[in-house]
Amino acid sequence: MNTPPPSLEELRRRALAAAAPRTVRADLAIACERLVRIFTTDGVEVQALQGLDLTVDRGDLVALVGASGSGKSTLLNVLAGLDAPTAGSATVDGCDLLAMSAKERLRYRREVVGFVWQQTARNLLPFLTAAQNVALPVQLRSGHRAAKRRRARVTDLLEALGIGELAHRRPAELSGGQQQRVAIAVALANEPAVLLADEPTGELDTETATGIFDAFRTVNRELGTTVVIVTHDPMVASEVRRTVAIRDGRTASEVLRRTEVDEHGTETVSEREYVMLDRTGRVQLPAAFLAALGMEHRVAADLAADHIALRPDASG
Repeated sequence: MNTPPPSLEELRRRALAAAAPRTVRADLAIACERLVRIFTTDGVEVQALQGLDLTVDRGDLVALVGASGSGKSTLLNVLAGLDAPTAGSATVDGCDLLAMSAKERLRYRREVVGFVWQQTARNLLPFLTAAQNVALPVQLRSGHRAAKRRRARVTDLLEALGIGELAHRRPAELSGGQQQRVAIAVALANEPAVLLADEPTGELDTETATGIFDAFRTVNRELGTTVVIVTHDPMVASEVRRTVAIRDGRTASEVLRRTEVDEHGTETVSEREYVMLDRTGRVQLPAAFLAALGMEHRVAADLAADHIALRPDASG
């Protein structure tokens, strides 16, 4: 017996259901769905984010990677409240980034997220000491009230990041790595739910970069802060539990890592790469896989009992 085709009303209902944003889970720090950001330059529209989907659990440590122009820094700017999305949905710690007023966006940047720039000099005011730089965001939020609590917060952060003895030095008296540690403390001053960092080790040598990444891990582990890092550094990308690759304005793939302990107590890290499936069933296959098999334009897809097989088109 043939099933009748769906009515126009049924097709409309399905389309609306597919387009409707899903309910954001309470355990998610970040939830982006079909996120779009369009820039207009010299009358030409450029779609930097093209329906990007991303979720980040509370308390997670995630690296975002991708080629230059892939959209990863645009995404970070949107999550930081520095840029407004064009369409889709984006929620950070329960805050709807598309529905914010200018005043709400300012409060969001001060209280909900912390941000660390790649350029060390951009993170700090040069005429203030390290302690004064860290204290400033708290003072802007609470005025002169609770001065004792503010001083304690500054001391705790600088000690946690291993630079307590540098509290009275100005940025020019600090190394690049020390400046980035102070910048992390500044970003954490108001106890944000999410800490965002854009290429935080890009200007540092390998040894210093390793120390800075250890600082992010300390923040994530001891303070429970969700951390998202945009990076080109393979060392950073390989050291986190989850690495998300962005390509052409969409999440293309991700690598999940876990530590396993054998019967002798020896720890090994295993990892598995996954391609991302969006709500319409689209995937972005790794470019290296396509090139290896000479896949172009279209592929043959076959459904098996427990997997889908993709092969180069042999129809000629």
